[in-house]
Amino acid sequence: MIYPITLYGDPILKKPSKKVPSDQQDILVLVADMFETMSHASGVGLAAPQIGKPLRIFVMDSTPMKASEEPSEPGLRQVFINPEIIEEYGEKWPFEEGCLSIPGIREDVIRSSHVKIAFFDEHWKQHTRDFDGVDARIIQHEYDHIEGILFTDHISAFKRRLLKSKLTNISKGKVDAEYRVKLTHRK
Repeated sequence: MIYPITLYGDPILKKPSKKVPSDQQDILVLVADMFETMSHASGVGLAAPQIGKPLRIFVMDSTPMKASEEPSEPGLRQVFINPEIIEEYGEKWPFEEGCLSIPGIREDVIRSSHVKIAFFDEHWKQHTRDFDGVDARIIQHEYDHIEGILFTDHISAFKRRLLKSKLTNISKGKVDAEYRVKLTHRK
């Protein structure tokens, strides 16, 4: 099932997510739906809050980015359930990021080149792994989502002011996206 993407301005994107219970019955269905939604929107990562679910889960497939950024490296397709970043380390480097919840806006974000993270996969097998390069960047971006942080929170206040009208338009649904989006219903 392809979910609509929750847009900038929806409060769910700014709240830390809840742990996924280990007895969650539909986890394999949710994971499949998240991968399908991400692929349909031509994304490389997708966190549950982006489909309106306040859960600590994200998926990624770095294959499209690796093809252009690190062609000698294979892509990584991975599920992260209840992840906890243990350490972000290595050289910090800028890279232009975008977000399915903030269509049409891309800005340089400085992140660490390496990340060590503990997580469960979709079969509830526990892992602790180190990632680097593009994979580390995607993981840090998606992890931010489950913490209620957006990539625009990492850019300067000056750049945010320059983007204010675009962000306001996105929050009002005035956006051109090539995938289904969910508008926020505010009181």
